[in-house]
Amino acid sequence: MENVIKEKRAIKGWTQDDLAELVDVSRQTIISIEKGRYNPSLLLAYRLAKLFDCTIEELFNFEEEA
Repeated sequence: MENVIKEKRAIKGWTQDDLAELVDVSRQTIISIEKGRYNPSLLLAYRLAKLFDCTIEELFNFEEEA
């Protein structure tokens, strides 16, 4: 699943460690989400969206593959 976490994080000037601490996950989790290798739980997606002051849909592209 594609996302814009890395871009939003860069705008805020946060490191992956900073973001991980803010949403209470490991830096490895943030790395995996940014690379599209890990789909976050709904709770984590909500925390990220709230932190970036946007909707979950603005952070993640949920287009289904046919």
